[in-house]
Amino acid sequence: MSMLHHFENTNELHTVRDWLRFTVSVFNEAKLSFGHGSANAYDEAAYLILHTLHLPLDTLNPFLDARLIAEEKKALLTLLKQRVDERIPVAYLTHEAWLGDFSFYVDERVIVPRSFIAELIPEQFTPWIDDTKIVTNVLDLCTGSGCLAILAAHAFPDAIVDAVDISPDALEVTQRNVADYGLEDRINIIKSDLFFNLTGKQYDVIISNPPYVDASSMTALPAEYRHEPQLALGSGTDGLDATRDILKHAADHLNPNGLLVVEIGHNRSALEAVYPNFPFIWLEVSAGNEFVFMLRREDLI
Repeated sequence: MSMLHHFENTNELHTVRDWLRFTVSVFNEAKLSFGHGSANAYDEAAYLILHTLHLPLDTLNPFLDARLIAEEKKALLTLLKQRVDERIPVAYLTHEAWLGDFSFYVDERVIVPRSFIAELIPEQFTPWIDDTKIVTNVLDLCTGSGCLAILAAHAFPDAIVDAVDISPDALEVTQRNVADYGLEDRINIIKSDLFFNLTGKQYDVIISNPPYVDASSMTALPAEYRHEPQLALGSGTDGLDATRDILKHAADHLNPNGLLVVEIGHNRSALEAVYPNFPFIWLEVSAGNEFVFMLRREDLI
């Protein structure tokens, strides 16, 4: 259903407060899905308005009664229509996604960054790594926009990071983000189907947010997710195809005591059923302890 009838009377909207109220109403009525950076209509409306007006993203209150000029209203209306009528994730409209304090360029060549591993990297995987200086080689497998590789380069300042993806399109986005952070000398961008082109390479830490959506969930995804590369979402009938491959080959690419950290979505019970003898350590993230596992090289052999 088009919401265009709502967009005909926007000349009655003058202030940031007016536009915020209107946007939240339209988003809620349209029953949008918010899995791409915001958790609800209000947060997403505030973000979209502040971004479009070039205002600080954490400072709404002082501007609530400020009036928009005609060009600003027009720009905002264009984005709102795209968000509602085409169900385009907000990050693709603003070409910006945030993980913590880090901002990344994104477009439809990559999935929108939203990895729980991003919460763990700044903590440098303590207590499992007690001296960050010994981490000199990190692999980010299925890097997409390069976001986790960039977080890892910041968290482990002595490390060289390999950012690996099968998609040449995604790696162009990676390259842009790596350049934006001035990390060209520390992050190697490599095209590879998982470990296929990494023969002989060893790492102290391997992180991966691989495709993990199972077949039944793929068919039920909200329209917003259809704008993302399907290659980066689906992974076979049970969602574990990529993870199986990673578990099969990771030991060959880890140094002694090396860590493997993998995000698997809602597949914990399925994974534990397939690998009953693996001593998975489930890491605590904001959503609980079912989404990211860790293994040492020795656990994989």
